[in-house]
Amino acid sequence: MSDEDDLEDFDADQDDLEKEEDEKETEEWEDYRKEGEDLSEEWLPTPLTEDMMKEGLSLLCKTGNGLAHAYVKLEVKERDLTDIYLLRSYIHLRYVDVSENHLTDLSPLNFLTHLLWLKADSNHLRSARLNELPYLQVASFAYNQITDTEGISHPRLGSLDLKGNRIRMVTGLDPQKLISLHTLELRGNQIETTLGINLPKLKNLFLVAHWIRGWCRKVGTVLGARMPGV
Repeated sequence: MSDEDDLEDFDADQDDLEKEEDEKETEEWEDYRKEGEDLSEEWLPTPLTEDMMKEGLSLLCKTGNGLAHAYVKLEVKERDLTDIYLLRSYIHLRYVDVSENHLTDLSPLNFLTHLLWLKADSNHLRSARLNELPYLQVASFAYNQITDTEGISHPRLGSLDLKGNRIRMVTGLDPQKLISLHTLELRGNQIETTLGINLPKLKNLFLVAHWIRGWCRKVGTVLGARMPGV
């Protein structure tokens, strides 16, 4: 058998292996989604409290004028939270992790104009919409129930994670506002087209790997790993 035959066999085996991995990953996302649908949407109201804030706050830093100090990092994961209204008063927060709760509304975060990093994975969000946050650089809304990409317009946002949601079409990602976005994670959704993804700095776009490979060979554009010219 020639080297070319060996190479063809290897490529075929590799494609089969990658397809199996992709199918397994998709099944895991579907299982997660079904689990979320099986759970009751009725939760006992559990608002964020001052005691929870005291436990979750860390990283003492100088505030903007340099004359005072404040804690700028908050982690309140797995607290069964349904309400984070209290965050409106903590305007100096820069790093916030509210993952694995029962949140349906993130609007109190609109008051955190110094926010740099946000993780809100595994909640019950139906939207990632927030007011424009001028310093936000990393945002993750993975494994929620988000159905669209509207209301995301943070000028310094570099990495956006929306995997494991219910998005079918990408809309509202304004290339004139998302001028810094270089990584967009959309695996585990039901996206059928890349229309609506036209971002000037985008380098990494993650969708369903086996679907993207077939699409890339046809169109000649590399998606799923790195965009051309990078």
